[in-house]
Amino acid sequence: MSTSKNNPFDAVAAALPDAAAYAVAYSGGVDSHVLLHLLASQRESLRAPLMAVHVDHGIQSQSDEWRAHCARVCHQLDIPFHALQADGKAGPGESPEAAARHARYRALADWLPEGAVLLTAQHRDDQAETLLLQLFRGAGPRGLSAMPASVPLGRGLLLRPFLDVTRADILAWAQAHDLAWIEDPSNTDTRYDRNLLRHELWPLLQQRWPGLSTVLARAADHQSEQAGLADALAEMDLSSGCRTGENHLVQSALLTLEPARQRNLLRFWIHQQGFAMPSQAVLERIRTEMLFSRDDAQPVVRWGEAEL
Repeated sequence: MSTSKNNPFDAVAAALPDAAAYAVAYSGGVDSHVLLHLLASQRESLRAPLMAVHVDHGIQSQSDEWRAHCARVCHQLDIPFHALQADGKAGPGESPEAAARHARYRALADWLPEGAVLLTAQHRDDQAETLLLQLFRGAGPRGLSAMPASVPLGRGLLLRPFLDVTRADILAWAQAHDLAWIEDPSNTDTRYDRNLLRHELWPLLQQRWPGLSTVLARAADHQSEQAGLADALAEMDLSSGCRTGENHLVQSALLTLEPARQRNLLRFWIHQQGFAMPSQAVLERIRTEMLFSRDDAQPVVRWGEAEL
């Protein structure tokens, strides 16, 4: 997304695609408040109606107050407001952050109207943090490509129009327009990896490398290209006889591929099935136990809620 040198927000509204509606995912925090305020100030030039949607995860004691705050701001801005409820409680072995995120996007995907665009306010610093966290976890190109600018969601599209905007830009807008936003106390809890990175490690990294968020965003773009090429190769392998008409994999055809292409195809196929991506060790178990088993064997590999 191109922006002007002086105002990184100039091109945000103009870059939005045609849609049935634009729905800002509005938590009440500063990032989503600035996105909502920005689009409300330019609503006359938007190509679709603007509304806001708030998700209550049911995990914070102040959630009723936050929902009321968001409703009040939307009333002041004359923007339709929708409130959703989601069960964001973490299950066994699941991180609280991941549980809340998955619950939020499930609720939003189910609610999003046909042909609408959901707008979220993740920014360039969020993108840099996501890439670093994925790197710390040993992710491959798909994980290191961080957050895509757009992705299908439910019956519509998820769009992240602030990925070229910094946290400092957002705070400057909020202060210049005298906005009032919610501060989630959990965002300062450094027991969570992202908060530890944001509050303790990131300031040191930026002090040493001031342009780091831009560099990491560029690295994420490079990884996204590599992930796309890997997906194209996997699709070619699937189309050349590795997949049956029922979307089952053909053992004999996979055995003709080099191990790296076998792993690439398995990752792609697992992602297509909607399963969580297995660890490298589990993926290797799938490759060896499934592909090299005896004809009369019935190997089973489980991870999370998935089973092959």
